[in-house]
Amino acid sequence: MMSRRIMSPARFATDEDGATMVEFAVVLAIFLLLVFGLIDFGRLGFSYVMAEKATERAARIAVVNAPVCTGLADVTTRGVGGMSSLIPNGTSCGAGSAICSTIATVTCRGTSGNATAARIWSQVQPLLPVNATPENLEFAYSFDPALNRLGAPYAPIVSVDIVDLQFQFISPLGAFAAMAGATQASDLGATVTFPSMSASLPSEDLR
Repeated sequence: MMSRRIMSPARFATDEDGATMVEFAVVLAIFLLLVFGLIDFGRLGFSYVMAEKATERAARIAVVNAPVCTGLADVTTRGVGGMSSLIPNGTSCGAGSAICSTIATVTCRGTSGNATAARIWSQVQPLLPVNATPENLEFAYSFDPALNRLGAPYAPIVSVDIVDLQFQFISPLGAFAAMAGATQASDLGATVTFPSMSASLPSEDLR
């Protein structure tokens, strides 16, 4: 018959067999958390810089192309302060109070079916995260009195924003943190909303 060795309580309390393995597992988890955290947060920082460049490029392209949004005014019309015949067409809308009618801001999202949006998207897509779509670009056309003249074609300020873009981590940072002993680490490394950014330029008419 095989005999079994029964460890006394005192000896069990001082036994360190396997302690090295436990320490190695904790240290390994911390090491992996640091390495993959540096990789993923480095990706986030790089993607942020590239997205800023993409936003600026999108704005530069948008100001020299047909509007992405529909419903924009064709010309700046007279406001209550410009009704006098002494104020001729061509007068700056910023030369006085309400010389031109205020034009409401028009906003819309980019779509692949819009020619201008598609042209912009082809230029900025390589700079954005792989899960980005044209719908993550929001365009706004807003009125600026200093940029417009009475009776002249409407020249809005064009703004491009990145909206609702989700950044996806590739590393299970939450699992590594949990292995290292952290609590409530399940959200670490989860998909996060990309920081918002915007670029604006005055429109131009290449005609």
